[in-house]
Amino acid sequence: MNNASLFTTQLSKIKSELKNKIHSGQLQQGQKIPSERALSALFDTTRITIKDALVALETEGVIYREKRRGWYVSPERITYNPLSRCHFHQMVNDQNRTAQTNLIKVREELSNDNYLQALALKQPEPVLIIERLRFIDGRAVLFVENVLREKLFEGILEECLTSSLTLLYQNKYGYQTSKSKFEVLPTAAPYHVAQALNLAEGQPVLKIQRTNCKQDGELIDCEFEYWRPDAVRIRID
Repeated sequence: MNNASLFTTQLSKIKSELKNKIHSGQLQQGQKIPSERALSALFDTTRITIKDALVALETEGVIYREKRRGWYVSPERITYNPLSRCHFHQMVNDQNRTAQTNLIKVREELSNDNYLQALALKQPEPVLIIERLRFIDGRAVLFVENVLREKLFEGILEECLTSSLTLLYQNKYGYQTSKSKFEVLPTAAPYHVAQALNLAEGQPVLKIQRTNCKQDGELIDCEFEYWRPDAVRIRID
């Protein structure tokens, strides 16, 4: 057997045995799994091989890692239908999970090239940027950056920004979301996102970009969601 085949066999064996421990309940959801050093001794292989196996399981959503803390068994994914109008807390609660939102910061600036493109603006204009961190069952899984056209949201900073912005748009301004556009792509976590989600900078995240128009067709905001990839399942009904 050549080295490549041996490596593949080791990798498959390690993944299979760890999955079996999880499925059998020997390792519970949210439980920390043995360190890479301990696993390399257990499987009599190198830490490089162990790391490759763990990263593969992470890609599959079986486990996740916390910066400087180690690897953990992933809880059940939340199911997210982007076409649904229900807000984050309702979506999570409907699946018998616990939702929480923390406000990170709010800032005002002129729209940069990224925001210009997302909002389809012909020239820069003031925007409000609301950064929030969202939790499921106490675990930070989602960093959200909402970019609002400031002229359309007078006085919004006086409101509670940890609840649903969609409901706030409706109740305070009478805006009904009539059309949304979604883009979903895997990407590397930028520094501020990695810090919030306790990831290493550049670690994979799932990015969902959404732009929203109100009932008269005017585009009012864009939203950048950065999900821990093991925490969410996209399902369109």
